[in-house]
Amino acid sequence: MVAKNYSKIRQERRVGQDLGFKTRSGKARHMGPPGKPEGRRRSKTPYSEQLRMKQMIRFYYGVLEKQFRGYYKIAERKSGSTGHNLLVILESRLDNIVYRLGFAVTRREARQLISHGHIRVNGKYVNIASYRCSPGDVISVADKSRKQLRILAAMQFSEQRSETSWLESNFKDFSGEYKVLPESEDMPSEFMVNLVVELYSKC
Repeated sequence: MVAKNYSKIRQERRVGQDLGFKTRSGKARHMGPPGKPEGRRRSKTPYSEQLRMKQMIRFYYGVLEKQFRGYYKIAERKSGSTGHNLLVILESRLDNIVYRLGFAVTRREARQLISHGHIRVNGKYVNIASYRCSPGDVISVADKSRKQLRILAAMQFSEQRSETSWLESNFKDFSGEYKVLPESEDMPSEFMVNLVVELYSKC
């Protein structure tokens, strides 16, 4: 657990942002990147800022580099803003929705719930964290898992978080619905996704 938390702290230090990993790394945004003394940062360039933003978004959703690039290519082929399309794809991942509905405290915990068979989509067993949900889908906790303390604790903890307008939780039934596609205002305000588009447009 210590090694995993250390890895998450390094990710937060690399982008200078608290990514919500619950690693007790409150100093991350004030510390230098890994390998640099505290308070010292590399000089900023357009490329370094583009790369930092890509890494911030990738770490935030917990996706691998290859996955992220694949999502970008899908977003690029869709009509509309490539950057917005990319964030919609990431927000529509099952692990993110399980987390946002309040059934897990972190996205990592949501991935564990999914891989261990505790989550259903439209009543069907799904064990793939990257499964892409669509508006109208109902996500629920399996009947056998509804007494799990970590799920009950997550539901209680989620009451402290702000509501997600494009999702609707129903804790009484241990379920939630993906109502509509998220809008730009529903995305994290610190995500300057246009920098990611600029970065990949050079490739």
